Amino acid sequence: MDKLDCLATPPPKQRGIFCNRTLNLRSIKAIGYDMDYTLIHYRVEAWERRAYEHLRHQLESEGWPVGDLTFEPDLVIRGLILDTELGNLLKVNRFGYVKRAFHGTQPIDFETQRAIYARTIVDLSDVRYVFLNTLFSLSEGCMYAKLVDLLDQRRLPEVLGYTDLYRRVKDRLDATHMEGQLKAEIIADPDRFVLLDPETPLTLLDQREAGKKLLLITNSEWVYTRAMMSYAFDRFLPDGMTWRDLFDVVIVFARKPEFFSSRGPLFEVVTEDGLLRPAGRLREGGHYLGGNAGLVEHHLGVSGDEILYVGDHIYGDVHVSKSALRWRTALIIRELEEEIVAIEEARGAEARLDLWMREKEDMERLYARLRLELQRMRAGYGPVVGVTEGEVQARMNELKASLAALDARIAPLAKASAETLNPRWGLLLRTGNDKSHLARQIERSADIYTSRVSNFLLATPHVLLRSHRGSLPHDPMGAPPGADRQTGEDAPVDDATPAGM
Repeated sequence: MDKLDCLATPPPKQRGIFCNRTLNLRSIKAIGYDMDYTLIHYRVEAWERRAYEHLRHQLESEGWPVGDLTFEPDLVIRGLILDTELGNLLKVNRFGYVKRAFHGTQPIDFETQRAIYARTIVDLSDVRYVFLNTLFSLSEGCMYAKLVDLLDQRRLPEVLGYTDLYRRVKDRLDATHMEGQLKAEIIADPDRFVLLDPETPLTLLDQREAGKKLLLITNSEWVYTRAMMSYAFDRFLPDGMTWRDLFDVVIVFARKPEFFSSRGPLFEVVTEDGLLRPAGRLREGGHYLGGNAGLVEHHLGVSGDEILYVGDHIYGDVHVSKSALRWRTALIIRELEEEIVAIEEARGAEARLDLWMREKEDMERLYARLRLELQRMRAGYGPVVGVTEGEVQARMNELKASLAALDARIAPLAKASAETLNPRWGLLLRTGNDKSHLARQIERSADIYTSRVSNFLLATPHVLLRSHRGSLPHDPMGAPPGADRQTGEDAPVDDATPAGM
């Protein structure tokens, strides 16, 4: 019996599936998958470095002075927002307030940041802002930041400002991907770029055998999709089976997010090199280009919350499929594993920081009461407490000294917390004590999120994923693990106020 009981051992936390909205996988009849950074994971630095180098070569061929620019993998993280009006990179909290900012590659100090953004609520519907919401955005963000530096040095005279600069970068990067040179390199040397996960094919095989209809819906082209899926899947499947046998339907060049909201034409892929012919409907086992989600629902005979779509793009994969079709949604965030491990490793330091912060709050509360008492004494109103003005002032001075000493202990721990994982931006899903803007997008659009598709293997196709009770500020809980504290930044101190008041 012990051998069977061990099957219920929970996975390590970093391999968990995290639930925003309860999802019973038994009620899901079809599961659609994106490919890039969903079913296929890449070595992010290798891929983005080559994308960056292709972009740099394109710009250099047009006479831009970019030959000495290099890719910095830690300069940009997923979830940042480009302010293309001012040439800034922003980390924004869930309410749209800017919490950290860089101009080009240089950090913006707190006072300057406040002067620029104190009255600004970042709204992604404003064309001024660009959300870097996938790992494919890292090369784009890195190049833009470095070109902002060149523009400020007046080395790009043909560029008309930060907005024009972004448009040019985006156009060149899109051209790089469309020309296919980068993907041709990956097909030629997949070992260099692809991270194999032998558990992913088994995960899909389990789902298929459990009665789920599986769909592959990707924006990649047929030749690239065929090569990548064969490389990453076929070696791990039973003899005589290929990746194609897993899927009821394969759709390439789907043009997401329009795929979920428009009525694009459908073409069948009829040869291995991608020859097409018009098609009116889907058939089981077919390979197609284009089409739309309506055709998928009609073919399967299911719709809405009977379908789960799994992808890595917060807008193109999960937001639109949920808002337009009410499909259930799962977001893949590969960085989540590293983030959870870092948070767990920092728990000891976080516990000390929480203890000191509670001590600080107690002292600040007393200081505020004493300050009010002094105010009443000087104005001659309110109840009499039986102490002199000098005694109150002396106790306030003691508290100020104690708070200053406590802040000196808190500061290095708070700084280390703020730099967890990335010295510039910190954690992916946190900014200060609050959720990041990316976390808020995930909360709104993804029913569940996890680090990789193979985490479903550990959960099984029969799992009921329950959302946790939502937390509110008055709930009995401490500060969230990994949250950083900003001592004195959010409320500048006057001569009569201790640091942090």
